[in-house]
Amino acid sequence: MKNDDDIPFSYAVKVGRISANPVEVTISADAEERSGLAKLWSVLEVKALSATFTVQRWKRDGVRLRGRVTADIVQACVVTLDPVAAHIDEPVEVVFVPEGSKLARPVVATESGEMLLDPEGPDAPEIFTGDTIDAGVVAAEHVALAIDPYSRRADVAFSGHIESTDEDDKKPSPFAVLKDWKKD
Repeated sequence: MKNDDDIPFSYAVKVGRISANPVEVTISADAEERSGLAKLWSVLEVKALSATFTVQRWKRDGVRLRGRVTADIVQACVVTLDPVAAHIDEPVEVVFVPEGSKLARPVVATESGEMLLDPEGPDAPEIFTGDTIDAGVVAAEHVALAIDPYSRRADVAFSGHIESTDEDDKKPSPFAVLKDWKKD
C-alpha cells in the first residue's frame, strides 16, 4: 500500500517489527481525519471510526490483519435529503505480501485464456512495497465498501409516480411509417 498525503486516515504498521506472536492494534480517527473521510466518501458526517486488528505473520514473509471495523456516519436521504444516521460494523481479514513474493502469484488462466475464480474462495493477497502496511487505509476501505449508496429514512417511501402510460409503452407497428406514404 502506498502512503500518500491525500489519505485522510492512516496508521502505519512496520512489517519488520511483527514477531511470530500476534499483536493487537486498536486505532480510531480523530476529528480532522473524520472530516477528511466524510469528504472522501461524500457523506454529511463521520461521527466515529475505530478498528481493532490482530496483526501477525502469515507464512514466511506475509502479514495478516484480522479484526473488526466500526463506524457511525450520517448520510443524506435519497428521497428527502434529510440526515440519516447509519452504524457500520464489518469484519476484516486481509493478507499482505511483499512485492515480488512467490505468494503473490497471478491468477492461473486456462489454455483458452479464461481465468478461473472461486467467488467463495479466499481473496488474493494484497501487495505492499517497502517495510510498512497501512492499517488505517484498510479500515477506511472496509467502511467505504459497507456504506449504503441509497440511504433512506425509515418512514419515507417513494410515491406512485408514473411517467408513462400503457399507450406510450405499446410497441409501434413496423408499418406505421407507411401510413403517410402516398403514391405520386
